[in-house]
Order: sequence, then structure tokens, then C-alpha cells
Amino acid sequence: MTDAAPAVEPGSEDARAARRSFRIAVAALLSGAFCTSLSAIFIKLSEVPPTATGFYRVALSAPLLYLWLRWEQPRRVAYRGPRDWRDRRDLALCGVYFSINTAFWCWAMRYTTATNGLLISNLTPLFVACAAYFFLRERFNRAFLAGMGMTILGAAALVAESVSFGGDHVLGDALAIGSCVFWSAYLLTLQRLRGRFTTATIMTWTAIVASVLLLAAAALAGEPLLPHTAAGWAAVLSLAFISQVAGQGLIAFSMAQLPASFTAIGLLVQPIYGMLVAWPIVGETPTLVQILGGAAILCGIALARRDRNRGVVKAAQRLTESPHPPRS
Repeated sequence: MTDAAPAVEPGSEDARAARRSFRIAVAALLSGAFCTSLSAIFIKLSEVPPTATGFYRVALSAPLLYLWLRWEQPRRVAYRGPRDWRDRRDLALCGVYFSINTAFWCWAMRYTTATNGLLISNLTPLFVACAAYFFLRERFNRAFLAGMGMTILGAAALVAESVSFGGDHVLGDALAIGSCVFWSAYLLTLQRLRGRFTTATIMTWTAIVASVLLLAAAALAGEPLLPHTAAGWAAVLSLAFISQVAGQGLIAFSMAQLPASFTAIGLLVQPIYGMLVAWPIVGETPTLVQILGGAAILCGIALARRDRNRGVVKAAQRLTESPHPPRS
């Protein structure tokens, strides 16, 4: 029998260092969540069409990811790059799913509110969980079923509210749901690759493949690719460096320091951030239905994630809580 780890004295230097590390990680998590929540605002402020906006988000982040990959390669003794066409096919598939998700997300922001989009994006764990149920033969437990029911009611309330604003808002909500579906497919593919490749490898391939596909889609659609003003450039640069690089980088850092369950719940603040920022910047005043529907979605996700050691909740969080940061 191995000896138990010695207890840390509450007033010791180790205890103080642990508290400092925890506070820094929590600050990084909340800051990263804030940065990623701004993506909806930056997309709405972009002067170029949605597909071109999505291109800038991944293309401008690709050089930094590539530098990370080159820095990592000589420092990992067991580093493994893609060796054959199957490896390249699987890595490229991540980029395909990510590009479709990004396009759907950017177009959703054209037709629905930032608040609705961010709230609907929290449905992703449920799509992943359903995929785990059908393809991994996991089973639902009562906590998950109760949480799923609450999120469905909350999402239905948001869509019902959008109906009162017209068909464009409903289309935007549908695109946001489609974005969740392809983000879930991306996460499932990512889970299969994590045992073979590092996060830097997967993220770099994803960014490069998604950049090529989004650029081609924007060109085929005849979308103008260049912003007209300094403000337009500021919007796409902020989307790439604040939401994509800084936001997801801070979240990745915090996930290495905090319990996964704490991180999962902490990320639920993103729609709240988005709602508060969208109000003064793009004039989206939250309605009572949005507040109640959003609360139902957030509570439902929190409830579904409560039991981490049983059934489909465990599978869903294993897929969604990878070192590759979550999307927003």
C-alpha cells in the first residue's frame, strides 16, 4: 500500500502558492470566456460578409499556431506528425467540420441576436452527448435527462421569441443550431485524434484547412474580402487575436490548472458576457423571454454536467473538455 500524500497546512507556503495558482487560473478562465464571448460582437461589426469574416478569424490565427507547432516539435521527444494519407485525411476532416461550423456561426450572427447565438451555442454538449449515446453506446442518467429537458425548453423559448421578430431571426437561430451540430462533429473527430497528435498539430491543421475552404467559399460566392475602413480591419483583427488566440489560449491555460467540472460551469458565463456587451455596443436590449430562456439553458447544462462519473455525461465531457479550447 502506498503512503497517502501529506496534507498541506492551511497557512503554509504551499497552501498560499496553491491559492495563488487557483486565483490566477480562475482569472484566466473568466478573462478567456469574456474574450471568446466577444466573437459575436466582432462578427456583427465586421464590414465584410460572414464567410469572409470567418476566413479572417482562422487565417490570421494560423501563423501563430504554426509558430507554436514549430516551437513544440523539437521539445517533445515523442512528437508524432502525420505519416500517411489516413493521418492527413483525419486531420483535414477536423478542418472541414471547423470551417462549416465557423461559416454557420458567422451567418447566424447576420440574422439573429448575439445573445440568442451565444445561448444556443451552449447546446453543444447535448449534441455531443446524443452522439455518444448513439455511437458510443453510452446511457442517459436522470440528471442528464432533467438537464436536457430544461435546455430544450429554454431553446424553444428563444426560438419562439425569434418568431415574433420575423423569419430572419428564426433562420439565424437555425444556423446557430447548425453551427452546434458541426462543432459537435468536430469535437468527436478531435477526440479520435488526440491519442495520435498534439493539440498544436490538430489546431494548426484545422486553421490551415479551414482557411483554404472559407477563402474558396467566399471567392465562389463573390464576397468582397477587404474591409473598407480602419474600423472594419479592427473588427476582423480583434476577432482573430482577441476571440480566437487570446480567448481560447486563456481557456486552455485555465483548463490545465482547474478541475474540469469547475471549468465547464465557469464557461457558462459566456452568454452573460455577450448579453451585457451587446446591449450598449450593438443596441440589443435583452428581453424577458431571452433572460428566462437563457437561464433555463444554463441551469440545464449545469444539471446535466453535475454527475461526472456516470453514463453519457462522462462521455460528453470527455469529448468537450479536451485541451483544444471550446468555441464561441
